[in-house]
Amino acid sequence: MLKHPIFMDYHSTTPADPRVVAAMLPFFSERFGNPASRHHSFGWEAEQAVEIARRQISALIGAQPEEIIFTSGATESDNLALKGAAAAYASRGDHIITAATEHKAVLDVCRRLEQQGFRVTYLPVSADGLLDPDVVRRAITPRTILISIMYANNEIGVIQPIRQIGGIAREHGLIFHTDATQAVGRVPIDVDADNIDLLSLSGHKIYGPKGVGVLYVRRRNRRVELVAQIDGGGHEGGLRSGTLNVPAIVGLGEACRICRDEMAAEGERLGRLRDRLLAKLQGALEGVYINGSMERRLPNNLNLSFAWVDGQALLMGLRDVAVSSGSACSSASPEPSHVLKALGVGPERLQAAIRFGLGRFNTEEEVDYVAGRVIETVRKLRELSPLYELARSGLDLKQAQAAASEQPAPEEDENH
Repeated sequence: MLKHPIFMDYHSTTPADPRVVAAMLPFFSERFGNPASRHHSFGWEAEQAVEIARRQISALIGAQPEEIIFTSGATESDNLALKGAAAAYASRGDHIITAATEHKAVLDVCRRLEQQGFRVTYLPVSADGLLDPDVVRRAITPRTILISIMYANNEIGVIQPIRQIGGIAREHGLIFHTDATQAVGRVPIDVDADNIDLLSLSGHKIYGPKGVGVLYVRRRNRRVELVAQIDGGGHEGGLRSGTLNVPAIVGLGEACRICRDEMAAEGERLGRLRDRLLAKLQGALEGVYINGSMERRLPNNLNLSFAWVDGQALLMGLRDVAVSSGSACSSASPEPSHVLKALGVGPERLQAAIRFGLGRFNTEEEVDYVAGRVIETVRKLRELSPLYELARSGLDLKQAQAAASEQPAPEEDENH
């Protein structure tokens, strides 16, 4: 039996897996020690639990346990990576390269660094959301110190050619950071094979708790230097001071263990559900447009524009279905998606875009229900849309709008 509302916004967050909750519970009250307390068994037990989590997390991304730095989440990890590297390598240069489709946690940090005198190049992407590695190569200057490109986009799910971009960074002796928040646990990642020096991830995107994340910092082959952004005790190798959130860290470790064991099968299942949803929507509705590449995409992501429909009106009509119009981290902004704008998506499709994020606890029955509700709501909204009626009559809306814009302005009424 279906339980409402149906959650299909797994890019914004995920419910904690029951196995994660079970692993965390003892560390709230029974095993509550501070891992920095080195003089008694309570501290030793907590420290051991943290180190087990480091091993579980490092195993998921091909790192070493000592390369795992705990933070409060991916936003803090991005801040530490970019600000920390910029400060550490400022004597070598002042130029940073990123992409126009990055998460705000990277873009806003880059703008802050610009205020401090750094120069940032925001690379364009193609219409399918992909970044050409040759564009990255051409953007490098003698003053470049850092490249930051997200692994998979949080809105359109497009997976960037990280291995090639990382290889270019390695050739030029540059630091390469990737925000892998959406990719970790959904697609295989190997920091060595992918030439990654710094990697950000967050617990609540992979069925772990909120308020905990990781920054992977390369220590092998070449040691990456960072300047700490939080001081006060020298925790985490001096890179991130503060008492460790042991229950959350244990939960993140367990979440990573589950992802490592189940990611392949889960990805196949979610890919089938995603394709089923897309087929039902495209089979019943005209004017359904896919935003971003389908070939290089997370298996659980769909970002669709429904022509002749306002996206906010569609969300309002889907009260019993949790989907979104873009990033949950910038949903308070009235501005259209900067990601879709970077793809060159026109105003009509920008306003009509909906993101579907499927996850571990979605079922085929839920997919069928959501498809039915979307089809029903889109049809109702189109019945009320004069643009839809004009389009059905064969009128080219773009030509009509262009002709209207070319008409001379009416003479102004002096009494107005």
